[in-house]
Amino acid sequence: MSQNRPLPPCEEVCLVRRRASTQKGGTLIAEDVTDRATHERRICDPDGYRPPFCPGCHGTRLYVHDYRERILRAEPDKPVVTTVRHECVDCDAIWQVLPAFVARYLWRTWEVIAHVLTGEAAPTATRTLEWPKVPTRTARRWRARWGRPATYLVHVLTASGEAAWAALGCLTRPDGTCGDLVAAYARSAACAGGCAMGAFAALIYRLQPRFRLV
Repeated sequence: MSQNRPLPPCEEVCLVRRRASTQKGGTLIAEDVTDRATHERRICDPDGYRPPFCPGCHGTRLYVHDYRERILRAEPDKPVVTTVRHECVDCDAIWQVLPAFVARYLWRTWEVIAHVLTGEAAPTATRTLEWPKVPTRTARRWRARWGRPATYLVHVLTASGEAAWAALGCLTRPDGTCGDLVAAYARSAACAGGCAMGAFAALIYRLQPRFRLV
């Protein structure tokens, strides 16, 4: 059999050329909105969640684009939260604003995640036995991320230039986990449970948006 086989045809250009991304905008975290009561007051005001400027082009003309209902899973209370998106007039970027008590990637509140990882319930939750169950695989995935070494996060906090954040690394053991670092943050900020997780996740998102806490 002849070994002089013809070379395979060249790939189509459309298969190898990457198209430039046209997406503009993203997600912003309202770090001061840590409970539903504050969120309900803010969402009723068109200016309640309006960013002071566009993070993309720094323009100051942003208008309400639309409102969306975000379904929350495993909630013992109201399983939906309304969010607002703003559009920048100058660059057409659309920014979604999430309250800090909602986990960005997980479509759940931080109270639910804290209940699964630490057994803690919200301070106002008196019927903890009625919490819907989180799937076993989901809980196992959360615990795996919760138990990761905190080395990378310590570097992020140290590089922030803020002495208070850098000091958190000193409060965590060299072999400490992400959970240990959140616990250290909770002690320093005098908060606990989902409030501490949400606040720390918002801080990390501000410093390193690509990192997922859980």
